[in-house]
Amino acid sequence: MNPIVKVLLFMFSCVLTNNYIFSRFLGVCPFLGVSNKVETAFGMGLAVTFVMALASLFTYFVYYYLLIPLNLAYLNTIAFILVIASLVQVVEMFLKKSAPSLYSALGIYLPLITTNCAVLGVTILNITEGYNLLYSVLNGTFGALGFLVAIVLMAGVRERLETAKIAPALKGFPISLVIAGLMSIAFLGFSNMFAGVM
Repeated sequence: MNPIVKVLLFMFSCVLTNNYIFSRFLGVCPFLGVSNKVETAFGMGLAVTFVMALASLFTYFVYYYLLIPLNLAYLNTIAFILVIASLVQVVEMFLKKSAPSLYSALGIYLPLITTNCAVLGVTILNITEGYNLLYSVLNGTFGALGFLVAIVLMAGVRERLETAKIAPALKGFPISLVIAGLMSIAFLGFSNMFAGVM
């Protein structure tokens, strides 16, 4: 297979078929917690994309050029969390200065990116799958874009549901879970499209 085509298929599979929310079930807490408004969801998705992309880059170097030479590979989870926490602090300071309304809308979910299992999951997945630097960064970036697509789509549906007639038993969180399940099934439709790429 042509290397360029393989990279393109890999990128699309990260967004659609191997979506961290709908197929790996990682990052569900902010997905359900911040998806009330499209603007807030988009801001959260961008913050997660920035952190996941850079975390994939930095943790690659930390693992292969620091932990492996020092025979400390078993400390990868702790080291990766430290890298992610540092990146989240940078994002938090940037948003506090440049977009205070978004900063306050994200609330507690912004510092919780540090413990977002999707962000830690991508860094560990890059190591366990044996991705090189290019594929690690692509996996982090496009996996995060898949997170962004999922959370913005969910926010759009939830905004429309505010004016819809819903049975009282389903209002609020229950209907959100039903919608998340239906969206997961919809994303499952892409599964054979990129078979054997990842």
